[in-house]
Amino acid sequence: MASPADNASSKGRASFNAHIVPILFITSIFFLNFIARIIPAPLLPPIESDLGIGHGQAGSLFLIISAGYFITLMGSGFFSCRLTHRKTITLSATALGLALIATSFSTSLWTIRAGLLLTGMASGLYLPSGIATITSLVDPRDWGKAIAIHELAPNLSFIAAPLIAEVLLLFLPWRGVFFLIGLCSLVAGCVFARFGRGGEFAGQAPSFASLSILLREPSFWIMLILISLGISVTLGIYTMLPLYLVSEHDISRSLANTVVSLSRISCIAMAFVGGWATDRFGPKRSMEAILVLSGCMTLLLGNITGPGLIPAVFLQPLIGACFFPAGIAALSSIGPASVRNVTISLTIPFSFFLGAGMIPAGIGMVGEAGSFGLGISLVGGLTILGALLCPFLRIER
Repeated sequence: MASPADNASSKGRASFNAHIVPILFITSIFFLNFIARIIPAPLLPPIESDLGIGHGQAGSLFLIISAGYFITLMGSGFFSCRLTHRKTITLSATALGLALIATSFSTSLWTIRAGLLLTGMASGLYLPSGIATITSLVDPRDWGKAIAIHELAPNLSFIAAPLIAEVLLLFLPWRGVFFLIGLCSLVAGCVFARFGRGGEFAGQAPSFASLSILLREPSFWIMLILISLGISVTLGIYTMLPLYLVSEHDISRSLANTVVSLSRISCIAMAFVGGWATDRFGPKRSMEAILVLSGCMTLLLGNITGPGLIPAVFLQPLIGACFFPAGIAALSSIGPASVRNVTISLTIPFSFFLGAGMIPAGIGMVGEAGSFGLGISLVGGLTILGALLCPFLRIER
């Protein structure tokens, strides 16, 4: 005879399994949301050639996307408190589709900048409402599993974006790639509006009552720098890597995109290694070691030539992928408990703007001045120096 505990466990599994399809549907929207922000990376060589722009102008495209993302991510609560989370997700997906389609019709640098700014703004609306909707669908005991499924989207996007771009470029110009991804997002938003589940409740508008407490906390500023560096050596390097391989090492675009895609497969497993290290050694020691090692691998990538280049492309993201479990654990323990939600909601947008916006733009400017490798090496050096800040963190385990 089954015990009450067994019955409860069986009921919990059945309840979670009943929501797998809605969770996967929302995850697919997140996948398109993330792809939209990183798809310019494998398209930069043909964009540069078609528009006649330099590396600095190409790198600035990611700064523009990040600026748009920052603006609406910071203010997404103002939308969800009036529209509900479900309608905010619908708005984000459909607006993203329209922005990408508009970008596909761009004929100059300024029109593509405008389209990518709108793309970043549409993307920024999604994340808080997506997480709130996912957690509303399942029992709190199953939040870990549901969010783990949801977080597959960015990891798979890193692998898929170069491959999607390369396959579509066989049949379409780079503008056609934007158009097709935009069309998929537009359709996904319309389908979610009609058949999607969850999120039928309003969000909360941002409250800045605790902001003054947070801004006086030195550990907040340290973590802002460290999270920015973690994003820099992962997403920041990733966005400029295909262009670096093509323009500075004379690797074909198709090979560069294939190598960059394959190099991210092992990063999915390395996130679990980072989680183990955080539990075993603590966030501060883990971040310190990861930043030093990741900085060294980035320095290697920026300076190596010849047969060792491809192995360096595979090695560089491995250590960086370990950073975020430790980084998020430390970030969640900064300051009084009353301001920790503000810590996360404020740190992530700023860090994304710096690490995924200003860093690619800076690498592009240094590349245009003569050396992509020097720009990548500077990121590696800054990351190593950032490790010196870890002992000054004050966190609670």
